[in-house]
Amino acid sequence: MSTNAQDTSAWRDLRPRLMSAAVLVAVAGTCIGLGGLAYDALILGMMGGMAVEAAALFGLSVKSWRGVLYLLWAVCAGLSAATGHWAYFSVFCISSLVFGAPLCAIMCVIILAGTALLWLRQGSFWPVLFVITVVVASDSSAYVAGRIFGGPKLAPRISPGKTRSGAVGGLVGAVATGGIVATLSGLGGVGSALVWGGILGVSAQAGDLAESAMKRALGVKDSGKLLPGHGGLLDRFDGLVVAAPVAALVSVCAGASMPFWAAGARTLLRALAGHLSGWGQ
Repeated sequence: MSTNAQDTSAWRDLRPRLMSAAVLVAVAGTCIGLGGLAYDALILGMMGGMAVEAAALFGLSVKSWRGVLYLLWAVCAGLSAATGHWAYFSVFCISSLVFGAPLCAIMCVIILAGTALLWLRQGSFWPVLFVITVVVASDSSAYVAGRIFGGPKLAPRISPGKTRSGAVGGLVGAVATGGIVATLSGLGGVGSALVWGGILGVSAQAGDLAESAMKRALGVKDSGKLLPGHGGLLDRFDGLVVAAPVAALVSVCAGASMPFWAAGARTLLRALAGHLSGWGQ
């Protein structure tokens, strides 16, 4: 296929990608805004859907009793967090070893991501909105910048389609979006939001590459077919499953007195010192 034909095909793929993204944004935006049961149901559905895809990738049929158990494992972990039993996530993660190391590893990612997203939506919707919009901006900016500028590949052995220009574009988009969301929220911390936007953007790109490496090792193109232009839920949320736990960890350190993106190095070090001193007693 010629270069022009590849470029035309790439831009044609953008249409279903944007359409499915628009539907996803509408549904997710409504649930995030409403919070409560609607938001919990959204996260539990996401966790269950990703568990189904993970099981299929490793040859575990969801029609088998082990497949059903694997699905319920993710959903029950989400229910535990949604009802305020935050510490139980580690129990669900460790005990998922009964499914074997590969499925356990993915289950841990699903549980950490779901728990983090539920944690971030305890009060205001702004923390969740910050994380999701930064991840979406990183992905979309990287896609567009890569198509426009091209250039050297970022990690050709893992994901031949990703370019260094796309990675830079994704970082710029994440930083800018972090600042915009912080400004719109009126909660302050705009300067540090630029930094955390960049950190979450890099985290999202790392998650994207990790999922690409997994699919390449398994010899599959997409994790599923649920989202046109994106593939499956694991394909769409590969960046979010890394960025959300990072944001939640910062939120735990920052406390309820400030949005997580307002936390600076001093706040994080103080929280870390407090935890370490608590363990030593």
